[in-house]
Amino acid sequence: MIVRGYTPGRYGQLHYRAAGAHGGRPTLVLLHQNPSSSLEYEALIEELTRDRRVIAFDTPGYGMSDAPPAPLDMAGYAACFAEALPAMGLADADACDVYGFHTGALLAIELAIAVPEAVRRVVVTGLPMRSPAECAERLANAQAAPVLDESGDVALTMARGLWDYVVAARTPGVELARAARVWVDKLTPLDRAQWAYHGVWSYDFAARLPLVGQSTLLLQPAEAIMAQSIAAATLFPNGQVVGLPEFDRDLFDLPEAIARMSAEMRRFLDQ
Repeated sequence: MIVRGYTPGRYGQLHYRAAGAHGGRPTLVLLHQNPSSSLEYEALIEELTRDRRVIAFDTPGYGMSDAPPAPLDMAGYAACFAEALPAMGLADADACDVYGFHTGALLAIELAIAVPEAVRRVVVTGLPMRSPAECAERLANAQAAPVLDESGDVALTMARGLWDYVVAARTPGVELARAARVWVDKLTPLDRAQWAYHGVWSYDFAARLPLVGQSTLLLQPAEAIMAQSIAAATLFPNGQVVGLPEFDRDLFDLPEAIARMSAEMRRFLDQ
């Protein structure tokens, strides 16, 4: 059973979902994409906790975690998780493995860099290494994101766009009720939704990824950023790539994707 809880953080309370027992394996820490929360990992948690403990944090300002006073870079968000590890019993050597998806992939990388003694292995999906021009444009858009207004136009426009992407365009097989719940979850940050993207679109892949000393696995579906993600993975000193060509999106809401991803994660983490 998944339990929800809070641990103290530098910006207030850090929310998490957790399940499973140690079982002789390192705990697996999950870090989510933006602007989601640990909600997206519920099915993956249920599967992986058959043989290990799993903890999925909400990034500060997302889900049910308290927000920082201003946007942080990826290292700043990851520092919040690093500070939480001792309270979760993960301060010992090789105490945990870490997985991150999209924004969470960069957070997983930064967590591994910040506390290399505690993080044993790293798994990521979807490294958003776009061209300098694309990053500059996306960063400018994130920084110029409008704040809430009395008319409700900003919130309603955001809600409509997210509904069209998350619910209307969902992969066949994803239930409407689940997609709608994910839609609400992605709306939760409101006009803070773009904050983590300040760190994503200013991220220096060439400088940061070579600092990851742990064995690293890229699990890569056939999504729009597949080529960029695979190119980024070559920057890891000890990296490998496994393709998931049969999937492109909604990975955490498709039973067949959960089964495939968890099998590959187990193969890598249990070596």
